[in-house]
Amino acid sequence: MTGDYRRLSARLGYAFSDPELLRRALTHRSKGGKNYERLEFLGDSVLGLIVADALYRRFPGLSEGELTRVRAGLVRRETLARLGREVEIGDFLQLGEGELKSGGYDRDSILADALEAVFGAVFVDGGFGKARDVIECLYRSLLEAVDPTVILKDAKTRLQEFLQKQSLGVPTYNTLEITGEPHQQHFVVECMATGLLRPVRGEGTSRRIAEQEAAARAYAILAGRTDSAHG
Repeated sequence: MTGDYRRLSARLGYAFSDPELLRRALTHRSKGGKNYERLEFLGDSVLGLIVADALYRRFPGLSEGELTRVRAGLVRRETLARLGREVEIGDFLQLGEGELKSGGYDRDSILADALEAVFGAVFVDGGFGKARDVIECLYRSLLEAVDPTVILKDAKTRLQEFLQKQSLGVPTYNTLEITGEPHQQHFVVECMATGLLRPVRGEGTSRRIAEQEAAARAYAILAGRTDSAHG
């Protein structure tokens, strides 16, 4: 294993028996056919199970639906990208020339996918127990900070309450695009609120889901700026 990969392994708290698995987990499809997509598929499932298990044990009073919503907040793209940046996974990515030039090493979607692929690689290399150790270590502070009373409010409610506390106006939602057959439509919605530099978008299989995703992204941006201002 190269020095660089040893550095990442140290941050993950796991040494690979087969370094090629880690190399593949860090290779984007723009770099070639032997990329992280299959490991990402596996890692997504492993992550979901381990986070679900941690929440099940930590919050015995939550219902199935409530546990599902809390888990969704912990495994979403933005959370994974944040964790990816903490271990500086972008420094180790293998990207094609186009992705390099466009800043793919710091793009949320790529960081999140690569981290899931790394989880999948740990699972293949060391088994479920090692994958759980790595994931629970990276997620420790997030799990300790989980407040179900906040997370279980839907995103639109959280955003509106946040804006009201700041004495700002209500957010607006506009449907930008509806595609697909009537029984399988895809919606793209934008949310605009005071304090955002530009509208943020959400997508989903219904207008409600798309609006909730847009609201969640708007809230993450606005609440993050407030936290920074008071940090």
